[in-house]
Formats: sequence, C-alpha cells, structure tokens
Amino acid sequence: MTSTAQSPTEYLIEVPEERKSALNLLRKTILDNLPNGFEEGVSYGMIGYYVPHSIYPKGYHCDTKLPLPFMSFASQKNSINFYHMGIYANKELYDWFVLEYPKYSKKKLDIGKSCMRFKKAEDIPFQLIGELVKKISVQDWIKTYETAFKK
Repeated sequence: MTSTAQSPTEYLIEVPEERKSALNLLRKTILDNLPNGFEEGVSYGMIGYYVPHSIYPKGYHCDTKLPLPFMSFASQKNSINFYHMGIYANKELYDWFVLEYPKYSKKKLDIGKSCMRFKKAEDIPFQLIGELVKKISVQDWIKTYETAFKK
C-alpha cells in the first residue's frame, strides 16, 4: 500500500478494515516498548520510528534532510511488514530474534535483511516484537549505524 498520510493516525485510517486492529496493536506494542529519544512519524509511506535531528543532527546519510530511521511497519498488498534496522546491522540481535521466534509462533519466519512479513495478522508475535523494540537505545543505534552504514 502506498500511502500519502502525514501522520500515523492518518495512515491507520487508510488501511484495510481487516488489518486495522492488528496494526493498531502493533503500533501500541512499539510505543509501549520504545526507548526514550526515538520519535514516531510517517516516512517512506509507512509508520516509522527514528532518531530526530535534535539528537542526531547529521540525519540519514542517504538524505540528510531525513532523521535517522530505525524501524517501521506497513500494510502491504499481501502482508503486514515490520522493518527493524537493528537486526540488519547487528548479527547477534538477528540471531537472537530468529532463535526466539519459534517460542512465539508456529509459522515459518519470513524474514529478509531487515524486513519481517506476516501474511496473516494473527501471525504477528506482538510480545516478541515488544522485546525486540526495547533492546536498542537511541545511543546504541547511533553507534551501530555509524559503525555499520556510514562510510
């Protein structure tokens, strides 16, 4: 789904009715576990969480006008996708997530470098995502980002 929403609330109004409760719960799970300093907004047509310029003035190296992205989620055509740059940049965190996932779901994990795809809303492991969200502070993310991505 390509969205032109300007706020998370607007984004959630646009999603298909059958996904609204899952996406609202995913948002609540993230916000309940989000470390201090990260902010929520809409970026790249998704609900996103990022390090604001007030904390990291350099911004995102691909477009320094944008704040430093960290994670996001979206309602796509065939799935609900959750993106977490920490599991892309930190193999130890990725390995932890992959090892923990079967404790929360019987479904096979559909994961790419930073993207997890859930074909059915009931397959989203909300508790595990909550645990993942709180594992990286703003300062940890900045350090990881500068080590892994900035050249």
